[in-house]
Amino acid sequence: MSGTIETRLATLGVTLPDAPAPAANYVPFVQVGDLVFVSGQISNGPDGLIKGKLGDNMTTAEGAAAAKTCAIGLLAQLKAACGGDMDRLVRVVKLGGFVNSTPDFTEQPQVVNGASDFLVEALGDKGRHARAAVSAPSLPLGVAVEIEGIFQIK
Repeated sequence: MSGTIETRLATLGVTLPDAPAPAANYVPFVQVGDLVFVSGQISNGPDGLIKGKLGDNMTTAEGAAAAKTCAIGLLAQLKAACGGDMDRLVRVVKLGGFVNSTPDFTEQPQVVNGASDFLVEALGDKGRHARAAVSAPSLPLGVAVEIEGIFQIK
């Protein structure tokens, strides 16, 4: 752990996991110029996949915690894209958040805030980003949240 971003993560009690391998026919990230597009990261915590449907068997707070795990996965992929040097990050540009929820559930933004709030806490102004937070009738493997991201690096 050598960089300032990883030091900040450590003070928050977060150690980035190894970037997970793709589960299908896609790559985990693509770099175009100074932008890194990270494929959707599903809610996956230390005890495995975080499954559930918001508005049915999962609370908004539980969904926000699941979204935070997605953000940690995004940073793990970004670290791999940066060759291990997280301090190459200029800023988080945009997140796209997908929330497994019932048709009448309307708190998708509060769920995805779990990722957004974590990124700002961990990265400061570099973590501020544009965002979408939408409902999905189901997500891969029954997970509660999936989030993709666009990052600017140097």
